[in-house]
Amino acid sequence: MTAERRSRSTEAFFGRRRGKTIRPVPAGALSGGLPRYRLDLGAPPPADLADLFTVSVTETRLEIGFGGGEHLLAEAGRLPAVGFIGVEPFVNGMAKLMLALTETPRGNVRVHDDDATRVLDWLPAASISVIDLLYPDPWPKKRHWKRRFVSRVNLDRFARVLKPGGLFRFASDIDTYVNWTLLHCRAHPAFDWQASSSSDWTNPYDAWPGTRYEAKAIREGRTPAYLTFMRR
Repeated sequence: MTAERRSRSTEAFFGRRRGKTIRPVPAGALSGGLPRYRLDLGAPPPADLADLFTVSVTETRLEIGFGGGEHLLAEAGRLPAVGFIGVEPFVNGMAKLMLALTETPRGNVRVHDDDATRVLDWLPAASISVIDLLYPDPWPKKRHWKRRFVSRVNLDRFARVLKPGGLFRFASDIDTYVNWTLLHCRAHPAFDWQASSSSDWTNPYDAWPGTRYEAKAIREGRTPAYLTFMRR
């Protein structure tokens, strides 16, 4: 498959790439920061992902669609010995993260500004300890469901890169997407839902900082769900 065809096929998982015109300061942070923090997917991945980072790390986590980077930054600051790869194709969100990293550099952060499937296909097998997919685009219309990131093919990708015992964490305020994810993960042989009671899915993750998407959902009267699946 050519790079052009691959780009067209993978972009189905996300919507627009740009929002409002980026102001000069975050635009400068974006142009200056991306060369420093961006993964080079044209090179082979290191056998040990710790080599991606400029500080010593003991494990690597992946966040797909980090939005403005609130959760990614909070976790990277809270867990300095963990490496974080953040993926966000929306340019305005990446600019916001780069501005924050300009003000407070993080040697345990790397990013990719295109489709997450490219990172998943590039990563070595059993190299990631946690995958976070937090408030992804729900694609609510039935004819768009094929564009939801949670699918059998992407769960196969997750299963390949997650270590045994690794976690896939999914948060959403859209009931239909929560149910969709539960059905897909429970049907996949590599994942076990980690819920010991009927109320577990309403409890945020440990040290959860919240996100702007979550705050909006709560303001509008929607109840967030937090699902955790373990890689067998």
